[in-house]
Amino acid sequence: MTREQLDRLLEQALLHDDHGALAGRLDDLARAYASGEVSRAAILVLAAEEWRQAGQPARALECFQRALDDGGEVSVDPRAGIADTLFELDRPAEAQELVDSIKADGRVDPSTALNVAETLLAYGDLAGAHEWATEGVLASEGASGTRDALLRTRYRIRVDLGLPEDDLDALLDVSC
Repeated sequence: MTREQLDRLLEQALLHDDHGALAGRLDDLARAYASGEVSRAAILVLAAEEWRQAGQPARALECFQRALDDGGEVSVDPRAGIADTLFELDRPAEAQELVDSIKADGRVDPSTALNVAETLLAYGDLAGAHEWATEGVLASEGASGTRDALLRTRYRIRVDLGLPEDDLDALLDVSC
């Protein structure tokens, strides 16, 4: 499957605003998928996100886990999605373990850092969210949409924490 074919599938399904049907189609596609431009793991992550939108976090958790087990190329570490879903299922200790395991890997991917920062922010861990957003900005190379999103998220967190502006906050002014 090409990226273009997947985008068309997503557009058609989203027009009907039926996340459950789209999740099911993506899940079925991943089960039968051999190879293509888009990895099976990436399709599973999309399916998981749609299951969450459809209010079915248990099915989302299964798809995120299958994406992790698959090991294919994805834009965001599936463990971040698993952690977010575990928080949603009121299993914060397990979620925090996964967040810690991502950090223990020693390399911070900006997209994953943004996902984790937003998750921690949503569940009230401002200090943890600030740390992840800061590490994500520092790991970003040059201007990008992800870096800008990290800078905005980091700034909102800093305001909530009552922290003064710093040199990284000044990058937000430059990128806008």
